[in-house]
Amino acid sequence: MSDDFVLDVTRIRDEARRKMEAGPVTGTYGVDKERVIGILNDVIATEVVCWLRYTRHAISATGIDRAQVTAEFTEHAAQEMQHAMWAAERVSQLGGEPDFDPATLVQRAHTDYTTPSPNDLTTMLEHNLLAERIVISSYQEIVRWLSDRDPTTRRLLESILEQEEEHADDLLDLIGT
Repeated sequence: MSDDFVLDVTRIRDEARRKMEAGPVTGTYGVDKERVIGILNDVIATEVVCWLRYTRHAISATGIDRAQVTAEFTEHAAQEMQHAMWAAERVSQLGGEPDFDPATLVQRAHTDYTTPSPNDLTTMLEHNLLAERIVISSYQEIVRWLSDRDPTTRRLLESILEQEEEHADDLLDLIGT
């Protein structure tokens, strides 16, 4: 088997000089940049809605297990907001505008915002577990779609996905199933 890989550094340098205004997006970027920006803006919406839901549940929860459940919801909420910020930064790197528009967040989010009764911790846990499972599935599909065409966005989503899987595991433990 022959290894015929040749890196044309001269061509790469010339192209980099000609398109300085494109920032980190080079001619070797392998996917529709506007499509990726749109997907990432939906990720932002999803993560913000998850932050809102976790925050609402943490504040309104009552009952004997409130302290433990609220601590978990508060931790997850902070991580969800961090995920939204990471996605927003990537949108900016790609030359787009992060979309935090409150008027469209719910329509663009992959998950729902729910408000169970404050004394129904089980339903809160179940709603958040369902949301995590939806996020896990949708982000896995995005990662597979990106493949090696945008490794930076793929790795970002893989990092978020790892934390989302941890959230689902934490919630399952709290539900006790």
